[in-house]
Amino acid sequence: MIVRRILIGAPLVLIIFLLQSYVWVPTYEQQTKGNPQRLTEYITASIGDASILNPILSADSASNDIEAMVFEGLIDRDKDLRFRARLARSWKIYEEAFFYINEKASIPHLGKAGAPEIVRLLKRAQGGYVPVSARVKNSLDNIGEIVIIPAREFVATRQEGEEKKGAGKRVVRIQVSAPARIKLILKKVDQDLFEHLSTLLGSDYFRSFPAQAFLSLSEEGRAGIKTKTDYAQETLPATEHNPVIIFYLRPHVRFHDGHIFGAGDVKFTYEAIMDPKNLSPRIADYEPVKEVEVVDPLTVRIRYKRLYSPALGTWAIGIVPEHLLNNEALKHEAKNAGKDPEQFSMRQSAFNRHPIGCGPFSFREWQSDQYIALDRFNDYWEGPPNYMRFMYRIIPDLLTQEMEFYAGTVDNYAVEPHQVQRLKNDPTYQNFSGLSFGYTYIGYNMRRKPFDDPRVRRALGMAIDVDKIIRYVLYSQGERITGPFVKQTDYYNHRIEPPPYDPQGALKLLAEAGWRRNKEGWLEKDGKRLQFTLITNSGNDQRKAVLTVVQDAWKQIGIDCRTDLLEWAVFVQERVNKADFDALVLGWQMGIEPDLYQIWHSSQTHPYQLNFVGFKDPQADDLIIKIRQEYDHGRQVAYCHKLHELIAREQPYTFLYVNKWTAVLDKRIVIRETDAKGNTIYKRITPTKTGNYTFYFNKWIKIPEVPVLSVED
Repeated sequence: MIVRRILIGAPLVLIIFLLQSYVWVPTYEQQTKGNPQRLTEYITASIGDASILNPILSADSASNDIEAMVFEGLIDRDKDLRFRARLARSWKIYEEAFFYINEKASIPHLGKAGAPEIVRLLKRAQGGYVPVSARVKNSLDNIGEIVIIPAREFVATRQEGEEKKGAGKRVVRIQVSAPARIKLILKKVDQDLFEHLSTLLGSDYFRSFPAQAFLSLSEEGRAGIKTKTDYAQETLPATEHNPVIIFYLRPHVRFHDGHIFGAGDVKFTYEAIMDPKNLSPRIADYEPVKEVEVVDPLTVRIRYKRLYSPALGTWAIGIVPEHLLNNEALKHEAKNAGKDPEQFSMRQSAFNRHPIGCGPFSFREWQSDQYIALDRFNDYWEGPPNYMRFMYRIIPDLLTQEMEFYAGTVDNYAVEPHQVQRLKNDPTYQNFSGLSFGYTYIGYNMRRKPFDDPRVRRALGMAIDVDKIIRYVLYSQGERITGPFVKQTDYYNHRIEPPPYDPQGALKLLAEAGWRRNKEGWLEKDGKRLQFTLITNSGNDQRKAVLTVVQDAWKQIGIDCRTDLLEWAVFVQERVNKADFDALVLGWQMGIEPDLYQIWHSSQTHPYQLNFVGFKDPQADDLIIKIRQEYDHGRQVAYCHKLHELIAREQPYTFLYVNKWTAVLDKRIVIRETDAKGNTIYKRITPTKTGNYTFYFNKWIKIPEVPVLSVED
């Protein structure tokens, strides 16, 4: 019926285009006959285009897919989820810990004491001359060096208040007369150090340190928002944990333009993330950093302000080239483009559409909403990939993706739920499946009414039959989810039950919030109908179906919900990044680490940040910080379970489901290696523990015939 209308009413050129797209796609054999280049070209498809090809600025999956090929981090995780060296060949982690001498405190069996007496006490305890528990002894044995830092005077400044038009923030001048301080160099991070030292120095030794007695403020500071105690805690903390990571970088690594990679690029990447002009969504990951120091061209020392357990993992971010993006380069670019150099930021740079990294593939071309083309980087430090070219095609229609996969013009296909039973055991293809590291949800803009009321948010979730969505939209290829952690990890709280499907219960909650049906059956409050728009991106049939099911469910209880589908770039850049929406259907792809600061902390609610629903809760903030600073796995899990429970109670999202995924590849795609005798061998592709079947992508190749696999496979 649809085809007949197209053929009757469409102009000839459209008919030809449709025939070429859906009928005249060349088969794999036709493509490779006389064209061996197709064997060395990998083509994948995406429903949406990338937005910005810069790892410190992007936050969408399409951009991340390309960045993973173009850029390289200092580390990543191996197939067994252990950290492995990449641009860094090795690293060392230790800690510098500090505490001020509290001369007014009385130490058990010692009385009041200065720095030399404290040092002698610590060394005697290390030598076994002072009886301590086994845990305290472990902390003492971890101390490699003890140093006395003499008393000193200095001036500190702090900015206070909001920056106003025509005037900057108020500067508070703080005169400090700091007492002597002890520096402990620890062989490894010890978060319980000061708790254990309290058994030697007295339970109140650190808590009773009178920091404010050593400060005097300018007149302006005295009239400020913060108290003297606040400034004292910031300027003279009684104790301080400073974890340190030293990265030793690989020599002779080059960016795609031939420039040598070095420690300066690592320092620059950090500084670019922290530069407020760039509006990086990654700031939260690097705010705990105190300083990044270039020790020499191949050594970088990163010192942290406080305990931060995810620290090492953050350096998997792609490193960007300083020589192309520093202030001088950006000013030069701005002048050439006729723009104001003072207002020009990295976000406006042409680099973001022509990226240069030091990953396995170099950028060649980007045709918006069509494709992104990458070429093999022959000077890649680990050896060039087997594929000569990587093509990322934008195909918003999933049916077209499927047909092109069958024809061989796309090399992989993410199987739709309704096709799983048919394709997951098809001997024609290699099949991979697993449970996703992430979830799909409905997010509510809590800055807008009625979503500022938790009763309304909970009621909206109770009106939706999520099991029905999983059964009919996902064809049972999904599972319920109740909170923000990866379901396969122990951070996820399996004791939390999802909101029940209970439309009548939802109406009772809405009535408590003041919403009642009018004569037409719509819910209203103070004469205003409960009306809003639910949006998502086009090209995703699952989300589109969820939109329809949810709209109907809410309509059944009297909610006037409109829906809208937006092209991916518009959806992300104009609506999500600017928090310009009522409610949306979206998903998160998560990592293994339980750090949720970027998505849930109240400080991350500004434009281009990831807490775009505007969730703010002091208890949640406290738990998020504790999770970040906790090194003991059991305690970290306990904090995660409490955070999960809190978020599930507040319902800033209606958590829907986590997908089960299935992907298929042609059997002619294999891993090609060379054995000790120089012979070429082929191995089948096997997934990692997390189900990642692309881990060895740089060794993949497509060959004309299905090969005989090596004996070990």
